[in-house]
Amino acid sequence: MLELKVVLDTNVFISALFIFKGNPAKIIDFWMEDKYSLILSEFIVEEIIKVLYKKGLQVLKIEELLSLMSQKSLMVNPKEKISAVKDDPSDNKFLECAISGKADYIVSGDRHLLNLKEYKGIKILTPKEFLEEIERLSIA
Repeated sequence: MLELKVVLDTNVFISALFIFKGNPAKIIDFWMEDKYSLILSEFIVEEIIKVLYKKGLQVLKIEELLSLMSQKSLMVNPKEKISAVKDDPSDNKFLECAISGKADYIVSGDRHLLNLKEYKGIKILTPKEFLEEIERLSIA
């Protein structure tokens, strides 16, 4: 089976957790079904937690998500600093994570990342484009 490695932008997680349907939710469902490997870094997890707290998600739910992330994802510790996203340097953490984890894709709704389209062979796609890619690869 094809082993896809994917980095999800924080906005994909947040959309999936608060909207419960749509493309981001399907992407999370595919992760839960082991259709791809999720790659995370400490910086991405910290950002997700910070946003979830701000949005008022219950502490217990956040702890459940953290537990799930630790069990079902590959945590990497990026060594290489990247500065490819000039307009929003905080988005570089997704590129750093993807490079460190040898990701195939970054899935994002952020135009700063999406404008790159690709970085060092890693495709940067919207949730809709990623789902189309999974379908094209006959993974779903």
